[in-house]
Amino acid sequence: MEIISYVKTVAREGEQLAAVAERAGTDALVPTCPQWRVADLLRHTGSVHRWATGYVARGLTERAPFPQAPELVGGELLAWFREGHATLVRTLTGTSADAQSWTFLPTSPPSPLAFWARRQAHETTVHRMDAEAALGVPFGAVDPGFAEDGVDELLTGFHGRPQSRVRTAQPRVLRVRASDTGAVWTVHLSAEPARTVRADAHGTDGADGTDPDCTLTGEASWLYSALWNRQPLTGPGVTGDAELARLWVDTAGI
Repeated sequence: MEIISYVKTVAREGEQLAAVAERAGTDALVPTCPQWRVADLLRHTGSVHRWATGYVARGLTERAPFPQAPELVGGELLAWFREGHATLVRTLTGTSADAQSWTFLPTSPPSPLAFWARRQAHETTVHRMDAEAALGVPFGAVDPGFAEDGVDELLTGFHGRPQSRVRTAQPRVLRVRASDTGAVWTVHLSAEPARTVRADAHGTDGADGTDPDCTLTGEASWLYSALWNRQPLTGPGVTGDAELARLWVDTAGI
């Protein structure tokens, strides 16, 4: 995806998040984030937006402290969130594509600006789902190509890091298939950080010929929400050893 596409997603999803959060009320519980209320969701996402803005706007090349959110409530908290979101969108839009800054995933887009635009697009989309869960409405649609991109970021980026807790005592293999886009990921699990190999619909079965212990198959949007633990990772799309799906649910939280 191009940077501008990510930025448009950040803008749209942030506006939707704020609108849904306002309807739900800042005291509403967030079922997808146990122990959070909508106020916590707004504080967290608003702080993430400001954190990302700092790297891009100031060209920071080392990790910076995560900003603390103010103890605002109600309309003042919503206004604070909207202000930070708008600043992030302006910053991503107005920054040169060759600008340098710190990033934090082992597999990244071709530039720091593309990294932050992509990361904030998925951050904001997932938390928009949390706001919808608080309101008690179905998740809004996620474009299949964007969902595939988010699954890829999660599997090859976040869970390729030493911080990932998705580990198994003995080597196991998890296969992830997007039935609508054709993307296939083979996740090699062990006591070490996961190693993920990707193929497309024309690759060998499982990208590297490895037989899976468990396969997750579904539309990219379902894989996106389920692998981010925003809906149950169960049903006919889970075949083979369901224990690996349960392991993901228990240990894959970011």
